[in-house]
Amino acid sequence: MTVLDMFRLDGKVAVVTGASSGLGVHFAQALAEAGADVALGARRVERLEQTKGLVEGAGRRALAVQTDVVDPDSCTALVAAAMEEFGRVDVLVNNAGIGTAVPATRETPEQFRYVIDLNLNGCYWMAQACGRVMQPGSSIVNISSILGLTTAGLPQAAYAASKAGLIGLTRDLAQQWTGRKGIRVNALAPGFFQSEMTDNYHEGYLESMSARLIAGRMGDPAELSAALLFLASDAGGYVTGQTLAVDGGMTIT
Repeated sequence: MTVLDMFRLDGKVAVVTGASSGLGVHFAQALAEAGADVALGARRVERLEQTKGLVEGAGRRALAVQTDVVDPDSCTALVAAAMEEFGRVDVLVNNAGIGTAVPATRETPEQFRYVIDLNLNGCYWMAQACGRVMQPGSSIVNISSILGLTTAGLPQAAYAASKAGLIGLTRDLAQQWTGRKGIRVNALAPGFFQSEMTDNYHEGYLESMSARLIAGRMGDPAELSAALLFLASDAGGYVTGQTLAVDGGMTIT
């Protein structure tokens, strides 16, 4: 096996949540291009059909399942559908999430709890469901954020707390499962990449952050997908419990 072969996912099955838009679409397509069949989960099932087409366009099989990760039963149903269709689950990309920017003195309990429930608890329910069926050599990649590691000038207490919590969850699941079950668990912490979330930032915000981007630009989603493939594949076989910041250097400024 060559080094490049280690990045391949031929014969593997990946589950991607939040696959109806944004980075989830890029992740699903990249996994398919690397050889994986992909089970796609999101609440907006009609938009999943577009992602399904991209996976199939890469020559792989795809399954679209309406999924709400805040509901543990919905997470179990997605994994069960993947097992029925493909017979295995090798990779989980915990991508479903929501971003908010509400001042801490005005954020309601309902707003705060929903962000935690979706961004953190939902990742746990998905990991739990996959962890029950994954075989040794499998990989879970949790999509955290640089806001789990630093601040970025917006009032994002709920979002930052959820993403920091996800980093802690990543470490603990790696400790529990890597040695005993052979399941690696890592996190990606993206910086600024074009997505639905960045589309909603107020005018001038991204420009104000540019001084902290050592790379001098926003990231290309393909660069983040390449990092995902490293963690998901045998190329990252000796990496577990880690958080990889893909942020153009923002977290060191």
